[in-house]
Amino acid sequence: MRIRNVKNSKEIIDSCPFLITEVKNKYFSNNKPIILEVGMGKGQFLIEIAKENPNLNFIGVEKYDSIIALAIKKISEYKLDNLLILREDALNLEEYFNGMIKTIRLNFSDPWPKKRHEKRRLTSATYLKIYDKLYKDNAHLILKTDNIDLFAYSLMSLNNYGYKFDNLSLDLHSSDIPNIKTEYEEKFSNLGYKINYLECSMDDKKQ
Repeated sequence: MRIRNVKNSKEIIDSCPFLITEVKNKYFSNNKPIILEVGMGKGQFLIEIAKENPNLNFIGVEKYDSIIALAIKKISEYKLDNLLILREDALNLEEYFNGMIKTIRLNFSDPWPKKRHEKRRLTSATYLKIYDKLYKDNAHLILKTDNIDLFAYSLMSLNNYGYKFDNLSLDLHSSDIPNIKTEYEEKFSNLGYKINYLECSMDDKKQ
């Protein structure tokens, strides 16, 4: 993935008032459930879902400075007290959100198609073990991707790990499943790509 450099990205990030900058026992002033988007992109999805769900809190995670700077610019146009962002690698999420998260959302994650990069896929067992530590109660994960190979891999990985499939579609936009589009999703669905969707859960988290 080529990432376009954003001028003054460091300054934009450092001055962001809704950026998580340190580990805390509590990130919001209320006890509403927290939804975590891992790989938030430019923030369109987070903005819309936070606007539509004031009864929930949202945190977006992104590790690339230029992308998170673009998201900050966009989110700053709104006054959303239920949305925070974190600049961090997903491998380190347990440090921040141990036992806090209701739902994890993975929207159009990097497919890492080469076999030797399997452990980098966000639905590999490497990451599923990390997610286990984040959930407050039962595991709940929602995935969207246009990459059928990643989707097939994710179905296998999640099933092998113990997740049950609650809702699945190979053509999300032709289904009746409620949906908020990401920037990427709008672009590629307009080109004719079908969007794959999975909602899955696991009653007993693995330790």
